[in-house]
Amino acid sequence: MSVTDSDKAVLLGLYEEKRANLVRFFAARLGSRAEAEDLVQDLYIRISGMENLGPVDNPSALLHRIGSNLMLDRMRSQKRAGARDNDWRAVNTSTIAGHEVTDEPPADEVVAGRQRLRALVEAVQELPEKTRQAFQLHKLDGHSHAETARRMGISVSTVEKHISSALKTLTRRLR
Repeated sequence: MSVTDSDKAVLLGLYEEKRANLVRFFAARLGSRAEAEDLVQDLYIRISGMENLGPVDNPSALLHRIGSNLMLDRMRSQKRAGARDNDWRAVNTSTIAGHEVTDEPPADEVVAGRQRLRALVEAVQELPEKTRQAFQLHKLDGHSHAETARRMGISVSTVEKHISSALKTLTRRLR
């Protein structure tokens, strides 16, 4: 059976009439008036969106049942989120002298690291072509001096000179 407009109107009217009581009822169970307010708003949304419902003998009991189900859903969700957060903390933090210490660097260090990386990329792009190519093949791609020399068609000593030049230039630029 579907909810008729009059059934929905009765439920919404009862909701409006009992809203304050519903907030108190759920605040007592949740321990938070703010959470109860959110839950009661969700209850309104649920009721106003209802389409399939059998005959309603006790609309007040139905409001409390739907609200209780929403509350249980929230509690389960919070429990799962808490477990997920605890699992994350266990993997990503350490305890030193009873204090949790994250293994992640502080946000300002992350930003500074990104700025240094951006400066490095720009500095590498500004190297002379052969020097940049030798640096990239050896330092970034992990090829040996001999393999870099073979790929570039130059001697190993020339590769070493290019890499040395690149390192000096980059060190000077990034100070």
